[in-house]
Amino acid sequence: MVQSFKYVIVGGGVAAGYAAREFAKQGLKPGELAIVSKEAVAPYERPALSKAYLFPESPARLPGFHVCVGSGGERLLPEWYAEKGIELILSTEIVKADLASKSLITAAGETINYQILIIATGSTVIRLSDFGTQGADAKNIFYLREVEDADILYAAIKEKKNAKAVVVGGGYIGLELSAVLRLNNIDVTMVYPEPWCMPRLFSSGLAAFYEGYYKNKGVNIIKGTVVVGFTSNSNGEVKEVKLKDGRVLEADIVVVGVGGRPQTALFKGQVQEEKGGIKTNASFETSVPGVYAVGDVATFPLKLYGELRRVEHVDHARKSAEQAVKAIKAAEERKTTEEYDYLPYFYSRSFDLAWQFYGDNVGDTVLFGDNNPESPKPNFGTYWVKDGKVVGAFLEGGTPEDNKAIAKVARVQPPVQDIDVLAKEGLSFASKI
Repeated sequence: MVQSFKYVIVGGGVAAGYAAREFAKQGLKPGELAIVSKEAVAPYERPALSKAYLFPESPARLPGFHVCVGSGGERLLPEWYAEKGIELILSTEIVKADLASKSLITAAGETINYQILIIATGSTVIRLSDFGTQGADAKNIFYLREVEDADILYAAIKEKKNAKAVVVGGGYIGLELSAVLRLNNIDVTMVYPEPWCMPRLFSSGLAAFYEGYYKNKGVNIIKGTVVVGFTSNSNGEVKEVKLKDGRVLEADIVVVGVGGRPQTALFKGQVQEEKGGIKTNASFETSVPGVYAVGDVATFPLKLYGELRRVEHVDHARKSAEQAVKAIKAAEERKTTEEYDYLPYFYSRSFDLAWQFYGDNVGDTVLFGDNNPESPKPNFGTYWVKDGKVVGAFLEGGTPEDNKAIAKVARVQPPVQDIDVLAKEGLSFASKI
């Protein structure tokens, strides 16, 4: 079977949903657009999976968090796509992409032809079996990327009463899942090799707060060592986690969050790559005309810092998808579109905490505010200062106005005369900008 469309989006995650909405906004004829997804459901807001999806009380479920609710927009249910004449080709894996002939081959051997392609394949999780970790194929070792993964993990949480869980990794997934497992009254131990949690973003001062807070919530933290193997019981279920430092931890559930890898294999050798992703221009067009790449897989010109970057975050997935569609439609009308001028943004929520970060985390760090893990309402932050300017800002427990203020600081990059004064001024420095 051969199907042909004017526009095809490969990948059915966050970026695909936001791109579809932008296409509909820009004007689309029925039958022009198809989204091809390995998953069985319409695009949804992936961050929900490590948060509300696993809550013990009234957990989030689809259709509740289909895109574009994550940014306050309309929820695009499968019927919305049907009404707009957008074809959702679900439970379909693309096994070959031939950019020269503008065709995609599915696992079932069918062909999908396109005129314009948007690559929105996102990331895949890195598995411990990729490193040859002994016993990593035991049952009840979980990874979290898709709704299906979350369903399997949720079932295990419900089934194992008074369970012991080991969370491997101290980044986003590790912190968010450790929190949600504790909310389910599970005994949690986090294990990671770095000297502190979330090392790609947090300074040691920031990390000290979160580690202290998590310990107060009953999360046991083991730093500076790695998992080297697992043992399982006679049912093949994980029983113990062996660490490099010789310790052995009991475990009924293991959740692994050791990072992701952009899914670019289909396009290897056909498009230019850089910094682990597919190189694009400011319109997210690749080195092949008519082929665009968005979200996690795109290495794009970050105007604010004058360099090429790849950003793995839902905010960029949403915005890059919209930018690519605007550029596609502008090119058809021989118009130009505004340049993508992205301010890096990351956020997380766990327990009663919520933080936001904007800008770049390079240079000297200046910690301000109340970062005592015992505080009833922690409210603190950090500025990053490079070449006498504030280039990044982080805030825990801020109001919407506070968060807007730190975003503005990261965008404007105001000069700083005295770091000690900046530490004393704290948030009031941002509100003056």
